[in-house]
Amino acid sequence: MLSELEVGESGVLLALDLPPGVENHLMYMGFVPDARVKVLHKAPAGDPTVYSVDGIEIALRRETAKAIRVQLVQLPAQPATIVEEKLSVERAEELTEATR
Repeated sequence: MLSELEVGESGVLLALDLPPGVENHLMYMGFVPDARVKVLHKAPAGDPTVYSVDGIEIALRRETAKAIRVQLVQLPAQPATIVEEKLSVERAEELTEATR
């Protein structure tokens, strides 16, 4: 459910289980099957939560988000930066020298 995603996580919208009027309104704003929805931030009390979908930011209450089914999008692992790679190579060389 959309309400279960944490800030920064994204999901692909599977279905809306809402009354027709609310469902149509959300679909008009981009909440359509296969749309990617990202959690931007939550209110201090945790409700509502702001989501981004199709370039639009929208705040939804937890009760509404509980009725929106999504599949979590797993982000690929971030590649190491050049500095991290250089440090890894230097550390490997140090360990090789130490074992000799």
